[in-house]
Amino acid sequence: MIGFAAGMEMADMAWEVKCREEDMKQRALENERHAIDDARRSVDEKAEQLKVLANQSALFAGFSMVVLVESNIPDDINGILLTIFGGTTACVIALMLVSSLNATYVLVAILRYDCVNRDVPFYEFWRKRCEPDWKLALRAFSYGVPLFMVVVSLVAWITFWDSNYRYVSASVVTAVVLMVILFWFGSTQRKWTGFLLMPEARVLTRGMSFPGPISKRSSSSSHQSGSDRKQNGGIQDKHEEHSVVESLDISSLAIGELTASDRKMKK
Repeated sequence: MIGFAAGMEMADMAWEVKCREEDMKQRALENERHAIDDARRSVDEKAEQLKVLANQSALFAGFSMVVLVESNIPDDINGILLTIFGGTTACVIALMLVSSLNATYVLVAILRYDCVNRDVPFYEFWRKRCEPDWKLALRAFSYGVPLFMVVVSLVAWITFWDSNYRYVSASVVTAVVLMVILFWFGSTQRKWTGFLLMPEARVLTRGMSFPGPISKRSSSSSHQSGSDRKQNGGIQDKHEEHSVVESLDISSLAIGELTASDRKMKK
C-alpha cells in the first residue's frame, strides 16, 4: 500500500513537471509571436512615415518642374530676376528630389527587414542604418517648402511683368508668400521639426491608461481594515496624482504647451 502511494506521488510529480515544461514552451512560443508582431508594427509605422514624406516631396518637385517649364518669360524681363527665379526653382527641385529619393530608399530597406529571424533588433537597425537618411530627407523637405513659396512670388513678378499693375499685383502675392514663410518658420517648423527628428518620437494622448495605483487600490480594498484603507488610500492618491502629472508632461512634448485646464490639474 505504501509502495502504491509512493508510485502515485511520483507519477503526479512527473505529470506536473511535464505540464510545466509544456507551459514554458507555450509561453516561449507566445513571446516569439509577440516579438514578431512588434517588429512588423514598427516596420509598418516607419513605412507610413516614409511614404508620406516621399509623396509630398515628389509633389513639390513636380510642381516646381512644371513652373520652370511652363512659365512664359517676357523678352524684356530683368536678367537678375530671371537668374534668381531659375536658381531658386532648381534648388527646390534638388531638395525635394533628395528628400523623396532618400525616403524611398529607406522605405525599400526597412521593407526587406526580416521580422521573423531578427538577427538585429529593428530599433538598432533603424538607428544605425536608416535614421541619418531619414533626418536628411526631413531637413531637405523643411528647407524646400519656404523656397517653393519664394518661387511662387518670383513667378508672380515674371507673369505680371508686362502688366501696368505689375507692382501692385506682384506685391500682393509677395506679401502673402512672406506671411506664409513667417508662419512656417515661426510655428510649423519650430514646433514639429525637432520633435520628428527625435528618436522614436510618438504623439501621446491623455486617454492612455497608466498601470499602477488605481488597479492596485481596487484589488486590495476588500482586504484592508478601515484605518489601513484610509492610510494606504492617501498614499495611493498621491501616486495617482503624480502619474497624472507625468502623463501631462509627456503629452505636452507632442501637442505643445498645456491648456489652462491642464495647468489646474497639474497644480
